[in-house]
Amino acid sequence: MITPSYVRTMARYNSEMNRRVYSGAARLSDEQRRADRGLFWKSLHGTLNHLMWGDRQWMSRFDGWPANTVPNTASPTLFEDFDELRAERIKADARIEDLAGRVDQAWLDADLVWWSGSAKSEMRRPKGPLMVHFFNHQTHHRGQVHAALTACGVDPGDTDLFLVVPPEA
Repeated sequence: MITPSYVRTMARYNSEMNRRVYSGAARLSDEQRRADRGLFWKSLHGTLNHLMWGDRQWMSRFDGWPANTVPNTASPTLFEDFDELRAERIKADARIEDLAGRVDQAWLDADLVWWSGSAKSEMRRPKGPLMVHFFNHQTHHRGQVHAALTACGVDPGDTDLFLVVPPEA
């Protein structure tokens, strides 16, 4: 069962891991961040952009954020400038944590209805499992970024949840 506590913990984990990978990525040159590293979205820059795109897309459904104006296929180009992308990431993470603080069990149990460009149809699913997908998507692609940073000689630090996020008080 997905609980509000789970959502708050994962939002805090998401924020901290983003701080770590962006700090690591900032130690590389723009050319290094944009190099094709064999990731699904090719480069570190492209993958970080895709993560922002995905977060914006889901948060437009969960919390009324503006929807993306570019399709998923163009998500690696969402932000041209790394510093602008990093600033938007910080703002987005704060807003995700804000939503997490407002989520209750009734919200998690309620259905979300949305148009899925991937499925090309209207979808209806309980929000709880969709929140799991939301955080799992972040962890999946951030893992790719972490591996690419490590291959570049940059150590973004631990990724283990229990080492990164202390339990809620």
